Amino acid sequence: MPEELLWFTVEGSPFLPGHTWLDAEQAHNFTLTSETASSVTLLLYGQHDLAAPMFQLRLDPLTQKLRDIWFCRIPGPAVHGARYYAWRVEGPLPDGPATRHAFDAQKILLDPNAREVYFPPAFDRRLAECPGSNAGAAPLGVLIGRETPFAWPKRRPERYRSDAVVYELHVRGFTESPTSGVSLKKRGKYAGLIEKIPYLKELGITVVELMPVHQFDPQEGDFWGYMTLNFFSPHRQYAANPDGVRDEFREMVRALHLAGIEVILDVVYNHTAEGNQDGPTYSFKGIDNSSYYVMSGDPRTPYANFAGTGNTFDCANPNVRALIIESLRYWVTEMHVDGFRFDLAAIFTRREDGSIDTGDSPLITAIRTDPVLGNVHLIAEPWDATGLYELGAHFPGQFWHQWNGRFRDDVRRFVKGDADTVPSLMRRLYGSDDLFPDTIREACRPFYSVNYVTSHDGFTLYDLVAYNERHNEANGEGNTDGTAENFSWNCGWEGDGDFPPEVMALRVRQAKNFCCLLFLANGIPMFRAGDEFLQTQGGNNNPYNQDNETTWLDWSRLHTYGDVHRFFKEMIAFRNAHPSICRSGYWRDDVHWYGTEGSVDLSRDSHALAYCLRGDSMGDRDLYVMINAYWEPLSFRIQEGSVGQWKQAIDTAHVPPLDICDSGDEPIVKSDHYEVAARSVVVLVR
Repeated sequence: MPEELLWFTVEGSPFLPGHTWLDAEQAHNFTLTSETASSVTLLLYGQHDLAAPMFQLRLDPLTQKLRDIWFCRIPGPAVHGARYYAWRVEGPLPDGPATRHAFDAQKILLDPNAREVYFPPAFDRRLAECPGSNAGAAPLGVLIGRETPFAWPKRRPERYRSDAVVYELHVRGFTESPTSGVSLKKRGKYAGLIEKIPYLKELGITVVELMPVHQFDPQEGDFWGYMTLNFFSPHRQYAANPDGVRDEFREMVRALHLAGIEVILDVVYNHTAEGNQDGPTYSFKGIDNSSYYVMSGDPRTPYANFAGTGNTFDCANPNVRALIIESLRYWVTEMHVDGFRFDLAAIFTRREDGSIDTGDSPLITAIRTDPVLGNVHLIAEPWDATGLYELGAHFPGQFWHQWNGRFRDDVRRFVKGDADTVPSLMRRLYGSDDLFPDTIREACRPFYSVNYVTSHDGFTLYDLVAYNERHNEANGEGNTDGTAENFSWNCGWEGDGDFPPEVMALRVRQAKNFCCLLFLANGIPMFRAGDEFLQTQGGNNNPYNQDNETTWLDWSRLHTYGDVHRFFKEMIAFRNAHPSICRSGYWRDDVHWYGTEGSVDLSRDSHALAYCLRGDSMGDRDLYVMINAYWEPLSFRIQEGSVGQWKQAIDTAHVPPLDICDSGDEPIVKSDHYEVAARSVVVLVR
């Protein structure tokens, strides 16, 4: 046998990340990456004793280490009955103000590359927060043996681009409520989402964006899932059968694909669940703290906190970068997801010392040039928690989409009735070419912009029109958390209660106005689950720790506000029927902007706008849009075409079904003037 192969089969391979079962050799291969560890011990556990390992191997650095990678190979018969594994790592004490080691030889450490995480019945976060042993109470990696290949469809769903409609949802919150109608065992689970696929299909969704499903700490008190514990394993608590969590996740993806719906994961590679110096040591801290995290240089607050959660993952470190790339590739190749939305992606442009790289980020370049990752959806949240804001051409990710926070704020301010908002609204409807320049040099496209009015972070659509102030008392932070400025308006009554019916009528109209502008704009529209039936969180704009009726969708509102649901569904269908709206390029000469009588009024006190979008170049009909955010009706002169050519497709001031009409059934507009009611949107077609 060649010496190289002998080395691999006896000592192990450093090129297989984490744990790998080698069926041909009937052996386990293990690797662990640590730049500064002085001793590494592999621990294997049986099913019944999760405190005392049934097998231990202290790795020999002379034969089982290659640069930063520790590795070994264990024959299967030698560890028969082993089900779980972990590591113990020793290393030097902190050796300076800029380097903070956190080795603890007694800590049981989770493999960062574990494909599945098991939590013992005695799992205890508190023991991980203190020095010393947490044996029997630490999360463990699952030893995965030979697997039957998963039966994926032969073809993936069509890749949506400018015609995508993104629906942001939380796996647990989507179906956990009894009102969801999902069977009891599947509520709040991956399997529960499968039961709702017909609903998504009927609504017109093409892409679901799942809030974090990477395994997070079930004792941390975080509902949203943005405190990641492991970047490879699906969150175990979202599985109806936790021991089959990976297959249940795959079954969900397969079912969505068979329905023609793509799956994007909201991923968090900018920080982890281990927090700051007071947080738990589960994995990264104990393996190589000063390599995995950005250090501040201040012994009092040793962790740089650009993510606002206690620590910052050192994405500029080559080993960390390799881990992230391996994780992304795993979710694409093994779990068949179609893309990623990167939380606080501006952190990817920070160097190891925390400074900002104004050139190209090594991590973003590695993702862009990867042969697997270059073919999936990549969406950036292009800012961080400390003020770094890289929205638009400032963000170095070529071909990446971006959450457009300017669209959210500008549309909110216009619909609310704020002054000096017409010019900004024009930019957002056109595709935000001020952010994504339509020039020979940049040559950006409008579908780089993911347009949204609401997301998980902030008010729901209903709360946006029902509350002037946040009401986050339940979060336990004295109502100081969450965004203070929401650009919201309660329509004359704060929250719910015994308010006059005209308040509710105005709220419904305003919700339809937001929906209308979202789907009329060039770019990719996204909205949060439940907005289509006016889900409320009682004015809480930051319910990250509310795993209860506040965040669980109340599906009874689907019946209460069925007219809003119908409007959303028909608005999505209207957008799909008019390719002139969602183009791969900007509208350019096909759009003509108007005011109520002549040219558009761009003054500070203007609250009205009209435009004609010609559809000839796209094989489409023409659209004439009139938007009135003023608190009185306004008469608009239709400045293109002649009397009798135009039909009324949408009028948000009308009662259903005349608020949005089926194609072909639109009533003819018999005058060259149209009175647009206060705070309403009208769309004509010819």
